Amino acid sequence: VEALFADLFVALDSAEYWSRKAPAALRRERVPHHSLAAKAKSGYLVYEPLGVIGIISSWNYPLAIPIGQIIPAVAAGNAVVSKTSDFTPRCGALVEKLFRSAGFPQDLVAVVQGGGEVGQALVDASPDKVLFTGSVATGRQVAEACAKKLIPTVLELGGKDAMIVLADADLETASSAAVWGSYTNCGQVCLSVERLFVEQTVSQRFAELCVEKTKKLHLGPGSDPATDVGPLIRPQHVRRMSDLIEDAVARGARVLCGGHPRPDLGPTFFEPTVVTDVDSTMNLFQEETFGPILAIQTVKGAEEAIRHANDSPFALAASVWTKDAKKGQSIAQRIRAGAVMVNDAISCFAIAEAPHGGIGASGWGRT
Repeated sequence: VEALFADLFVALDSAEYWSRKAPAALRRERVPHHSLAAKAKSGYLVYEPLGVIGIISSWNYPLAIPIGQIIPAVAAGNAVVSKTSDFTPRCGALVEKLFRSAGFPQDLVAVVQGGGEVGQALVDASPDKVLFTGSVATGRQVAEACAKKLIPTVLELGGKDAMIVLADADLETASSAAVWGSYTNCGQVCLSVERLFVEQTVSQRFAELCVEKTKKLHLGPGSDPATDVGPLIRPQHVRRMSDLIEDAVARGARVLCGGHPRPDLGPTFFEPTVVTDVDSTMNLFQEETFGPILAIQTVKGAEEAIRHANDSPFALAASVWTKDAKKGQSIAQRIRAGAVMVNDAISCFAIAEAPHGGIGASGWGRT
């Protein structure tokens, strides 16, 4: 279900959307002249292709991310060389096959496969623009390499998304959103809910609901129809989850459920975990988690929640949960992030009309 809704359907919707919207988006626009001295002159804004776009994408959504970027690039008249993740080679091959079988010229969309050295070679080949999705460390390398050649870039470097739950929120809905937003794709989502700030009067009940729902989830392989949460991408990520939990507990956090690797299921399984009493001194709130950990910090009210939400180098997306829509929108406007949702989480990525991207350590530019 996750592969269909979050990866395949998002890619297909991008194709359908731009097949209808591209002509209007690219249409020549007349530019009226405000200056009295230029009233008799006429001008036009004309959109032209950039040339060849280099796209370096990640493994966690191996269809939605590259296809969602390739399609508007091609619709705007560009060619594309896309380096897909070396962890998802079959999906990379499928991306290239889709464009060829659809009747596009054979070399209009080329997919190259390999590790970091292939990404470096793509930048060295001097494309006219580079779109990169991945880690902060690699993003810095891409930015530096492109800067030397004056190649414009769009960088999406992950997030540490905050979820603010106010006392008047629908706790049943908000807790379900927290559980889904923390564990979907085993938490391996740039828009994952990674920092929860819950108002004090409802914090205990909210945590109880999250634990109750987390314990119902079935951990297992994606090939099993009964599975709710699947594996992490590599064994190193399991060790990282354990390190984050150990650091948080050593600094005063409490694990309410989960918190352990599951070697009985395989080397890449880690239990969905609810942690409370988390604060900004812990690595769990400072570093991108990218795993199945739901971390809660209790706050006195909205002002404290906003302050904590903005206390992060990452700023990709966030959400506010309240029954008062006007209050939710007012708070949303004060949160530093590329997108803020009210009573919703993650879904902004799946909306073709919405620009996607962040600021700070989350990168720059929009797709």
